Amino acid sequence: MADLPTTTLADVLDRRQVMDAGLKSLWSPAPRIAGPAFTVRCPPGDNLMLHAAIYRAEPGSIIVVESGDPDYALAGGNVCAVAQRNGIAGFVLDGLIRDIGEVREMGFPVFGRGVIPIPGGKAAALALNVPIRCAGVAVTPGDLVVADEDGVVVVPAAQVGDTLAAAGAKLASDAATSLDDWERAHRAKIDGLLAAWQAEQS
Repeated sequence: MADLPTTTLADVLDRRQVMDAGLKSLWSPAPRIAGPAFTVRCPPGDNLMLHAAIYRAEPGSIIVVESGDPDYALAGGNVCAVAQRNGIAGFVLDGLIRDIGEVREMGFPVFGRGVIPIPGGKAAALALNVPIRCAGVAVTPGDLVVADEDGVVVVPAAQVGDTLAAAGAKLASDAATSLDDWERAHRAKIDGLLAAWQAEQS
């Protein structure tokens, strides 16, 4: 899945599997990451469970956090460094981080809503790896998460095989189509749609 752009996946998936446009890479150029979701829920002002997750998520997983807090950072440079050292592929956060310069320098992928220097507290102990909702998308533990500079896509675990096949076929078809061929087909499609609209108006 790391070879498949989110744009190709979005072409073969339901819109409900694509996180909203407010979630983006917090440094660039953004690497593409793909891995199973390890899910976390953090209430506003609290980051305890994300900090716990970096010691419990399996290497290769992507920690996905439901938060929506616009006032406090969920993590900083040290948390990202430990997550990276423990083999975590990256963070997808419906919230903010801090120490972005450190995070960028270490090359740890973080997709989130932005940056703020204020740290959150650590008081709310909640269950880890349970169904959550992040940036408008329902995420179940083990769902496949793919994130790149175009956005974040969640593939339900039960659909991974079919989605991989469909997206791979779409990518191969696109690669085999020259720009001239694409333009001819595109022009014909657009002209046909406009002709049909004009016919409806007359």
